[in-house]
Amino acid sequence: MSRRIFMGIFEREEDILGAARAVRERGWTIVDIHAPYAVHGLDKVAGFAPSRLPWICFALGVLGAGLKMWFEYWTTAVSWPINVSGKPWDSLPAFIPVTFEVMVLLAGVGTVIAFLLSAGLRPGKRAVLPHPRVTDDRFALLIEEADAVFSPVEAAALCAKFHAVATEEYEA
Repeated sequence: MSRRIFMGIFEREEDILGAARAVRERGWTIVDIHAPYAVHGLDKVAGFAPSRLPWICFALGVLGAGLKMWFEYWTTAVSWPINVSGKPWDSLPAFIPVTFEVMVLLAGVGTVIAFLLSAGLRPGKRAVLPHPRVTDDRFALLIEEADAVFSPVEAAALCAKFHAVATEEYEA
């Protein structure tokens, strides 16, 4: 089943912020917003759910630190205890620098992999852009035409109010 999408193209970030706010106030569904750079507050204005990547990063960091602490304790105190200058086998202060490094490594690499998987990015994938200049200097607001209440004429007028450069309808 195909769905209809209405797209407005804007030149300035203030215009895309205002248009997204107005679209949300009307109760229309924003499918996506394309921008050439990150616009502060755009995700909140558009009503997008917060990312779960910070929680994944935190969980992977805790997992990395926990596994590293367990492994170092097991190797020095259980599997092969060696008395070196009378130091204790399970010396926690000696474990901390390497534990921190492993925690950062696992959290960083794991978060990048989680991001690539959640975004559906893979080597060789072609980007599908709604407008050719959204990577240069244009902003695109994509609105779903979900019900009979949606009026493309009203949406075009709303976009024109916020200085839209162009508007377009298409099937996704």
